[in-house]
Amino acid sequence: MKFNTKAVHSGEIEDPRFGNVVTPIFQTSTFLQPNPSSEPYLDLTSGGPFLYTRWGNPTLQSLEQKYAALEEAKFALSFSSGMSAISSAVMAMVKAGQSILSVAELYGQTFHLFAHVLPKYGVRVDFVPADKLNELDVKMEDYSLVYLESITNPLLKVLDIREISKAAAESHVPVLVDATFASPFNQRPLELGAEVVVHSATKYIAGHSDVIIGVAGTNSEERFKGLVSSRKDFGGSPDPHQAYLTLRGLKTLGLRVERQNSNAMALAKMLNQSRKVRTVHYPGLTDSPYFNVARRNLTGFGGMVSFELRDEECAKRFLRSLTIPRSAPSLGGVESLITRPVETSHSSLSKEEREKIGIRDSLVRFSAGIEDQEDLLEDFQRALEAC
Repeated sequence: MKFNTKAVHSGEIEDPRFGNVVTPIFQTSTFLQPNPSSEPYLDLTSGGPFLYTRWGNPTLQSLEQKYAALEEAKFALSFSSGMSAISSAVMAMVKAGQSILSVAELYGQTFHLFAHVLPKYGVRVDFVPADKLNELDVKMEDYSLVYLESITNPLLKVLDIREISKAAAESHVPVLVDATFASPFNQRPLELGAEVVVHSATKYIAGHSDVIIGVAGTNSEERFKGLVSSRKDFGGSPDPHQAYLTLRGLKTLGLRVERQNSNAMALAKMLNQSRKVRTVHYPGLTDSPYFNVARRNLTGFGGMVSFELRDEECAKRFLRSLTIPRSAPSLGGVESLITRPVETSHSSLSKEEREKIGIRDSLVRFSAGIEDQEDLLEDFQRALEAC
């Protein structure tokens, strides 16, 4: 089956006794033990009947199987948030005395986990810029795990997962990828050589800005068992209603991201031609330094665009003049969102720290929704005139 067909039909629990078309919400904390049925529905995390929702639940499992089908993963697990998926995966893959090689341009909370939490438990993390990683200018054999983000936030640098994974495999080092910005529609890191992939499913996978949830996928049974153990130990299981909303959103992932890719590309091209815009960060532009890397690692260039206006005041006027995008953090929803990273994701850094990593006060980050392209282009053009 192709992507959208799998998105609609994979993983659904259809009980002929009821004739239901969609998976129900199994809003229960516990299950009969022992299960009296001669053919009980099995919890794939244990191989036995369902026992307790923190361990597994049919609605969660339906979501996990649908996500696994789209990720081309043999195994998948859902979590209460993207950070729960990240922290559970990392803790399942490293132990005290080991070291992690991580891309430097990390999501802020992941950076806090790596820089301030893991060292307390004897795990060292070395941060290397995306460009240096893409050049393979590092000794992989010195590490027990390589941690990457498929597309970085907010400057949209693209990691060469295929080549980095190949180099890591030569040193028998597993690669863990946060592919939130790409989504399974634009990239499947396991096919590129990664051992585990995680997503903040809050974003593109759920797609409607109404749920907090995370997912992870792998083709390794050993890694899957580690993820299951971490979820049990840390308690990061999603609620069945969270899973249901995500399951519903996941059915339209392909349709939504295809439109978001298109809207982002059109806006990036328009902004790239505007004299009011200093720089556009979008890997789908042929003059982007990441265009060739993106072509090798992505099937679509994504729904995120970052750009720099003349100065901070211009950026503020621009945001105030827009009528369609909402000024808010997060991304990947059906509605367009726009924000200045200095006010949201990177507000905790000093101006000097931000500028050192290329995040200026005039930088704007845009998450394309599924609105009509013509409306977005007209709205942006109008707002640019205010600058």
